[in-house]
Amino acid sequence: MAIYTEKVMDHFQNPRNVGEIPDADGVGTVGNAACGDIMKIYIKVDKDKIVDAKFKTFGCGAAIATSSMCTEMVKGKTIDEALAITREQVADELGGLPPVKMHCSNLAADALHAAIKEYQCKKTGDQSSACSGATDAPKPTA
Repeated sequence: MAIYTEKVMDHFQNPRNVGEIPDADGVGTVGNAACGDIMKIYIKVDKDKIVDAKFKTFGCGAAIATSSMCTEMVKGKTIDEALAITREQVADELGGLPPVKMHCSNLAADALHAAIKEYQCKKTGDQSSACSGATDAPKPTA
């Protein structure tokens, strides 16, 4: 019996949207100290719609697959629609994840929400520490 669905394996072996957006409107970085996964999601917004999304992930196959799927799910969505994307929806779009890997979908959705938060803060001019694109997770060093 396979641990991962065909869709998970496809997004792991052929990830979509890998890379950075140099002039990103929002960047969200999250990590999980227990497993070592770190995700960074970049978004580009035009007229309140996410027109591009890319990611860089250091982690397992499930972490890469969820990052890839999350960036696919968010393209073309309004900010409000993107904020409504849940951790469970990311996993469901991949056909499910083993329970021990569900934290990966959590990280992907959390990184997306952090990127949107940074975008919203930039848009309003809020420069408080509450408007950081990163959560309490460690940032990648490279």
